[in-house]
Amino acid sequence: MKLSKGKGLLLLGFLLVVVDQVMKILVKTNMSLGEHFPVIGNWFQILFIENEGMAFGMKFGGTVGKAVLSIFRIALFAFLCWWITRLVRKKDSDQKVPCGVLVGLTLIAAGALGNIIDSLFYGLIFSESAPGVVATFGGSYAPFLFGKVVDMLYFPIIDTTWPNWVPFVGGDRFLFFAPVFNFADSCVTVGALYLILFQFKFFTREEKKKV
Repeated sequence: MKLSKGKGLLLLGFLLVVVDQVMKILVKTNMSLGEHFPVIGNWFQILFIENEGMAFGMKFGGTVGKAVLSIFRIALFAFLCWWITRLVRKKDSDQKVPCGVLVGLTLIAAGALGNIIDSLFYGLIFSESAPGVVATFGGSYAPFLFGKVVDMLYFPIIDTTWPNWVPFVGGDRFLFFAPVFNFADSCVTVGALYLILFQFKFFTREEKKKV
């Protein structure tokens, strides 16, 4: 049975969120904080950290910033759902929406939802992770909105030391790609880059119609 466009996007988003959550729960309930192991040599590792703020390990304004960020994520997700629904329902042939635009926006929405789930519920359903301590279901380490986002994908493609003769940084560690991120972050990044690189004409067209 052929799926409608809307149902296909809903299924895609659901599968992406499931993959994200399965990865996070497996890491959260099987690894202690800071534990890591190689996947492909040393340049691709699973490294368990928890992110209290934004994507790729960045932080944002302490406790107040965390609450604001969680609320912002929810608002962004709601807006994306509304926008995708509006685009799917367009029937005018002059305003035909490329499938790539809908897929790109769905990737971003699914990634946002994946991290929203962590922030909203992980603090309520898991015990706290710590070095040498693996979290379990049934604990409670933070209130609603204040759960930590699980990150685990680490790609230290170049990890070396600057030669001593290099001014200012000689002897310091040089790490080409330091951020640790998760599958949800990847969905947001891939979706956004795809829209910027390959679908910018659609958004330019939409702006011209508003003028």
